Amino acid sequence: MTRKKQRLYFIGLGMLALGGATALVLTAIGDNLLYFYSPTDLTEREVAPGQRFRLGGLVEEGSVDKDGETIRFVVTDMVHTVPVTYTGILPDLFREGQGVVTEGQLDMNGLFTAASVLAKHDENYMPPEVADALKKSGHWEEGVAGAEAAAKAPGNAEPSSH
Repeated sequence: MTRKKQRLYFIGLGMLALGGATALVLTAIGDNLLYFYSPTDLTEREVAPGQRFRLGGLVEEGSVDKDGETIRFVVTDMVHTVPVTYTGILPDLFREGQGVVTEGQLDMNGLFTAASVLAKHDENYMPPEVADALKKSGHWEEGVAGAEAAAKAPGNAEPSSH
């Protein structure tokens, strides 16, 4: 075998190895990717039961029901709602009317079983995904925090001042 052919074989094997490594990395990224959905997105897209994803929106007023360590609540984007169940300790800042992002899976009956719950961490912050979903649904005002934006949505009362 000539030196030129050896070099071509090595280049070919190198390209094959690089392509295989790229395919493995892309497969690993795709398996670990968690998509974010709002309640409206769930009605518009096909999500397989058991598929892990993030659900975000506002905790609907009057929907939190605690039964020991199991908490049931409803996540809304002011257009559609999704019932959620979570077993564990909620973040201290979790409350009705506030932005929330939950991670878990949807069952056959449309109940979202959360493995984790994230709540906003100060008065002006809302998870970017939740803010985008509220903007898309038309229930977001620039510079207004989550509960206030929800309260100013059509059909809701004005928030009281503190």
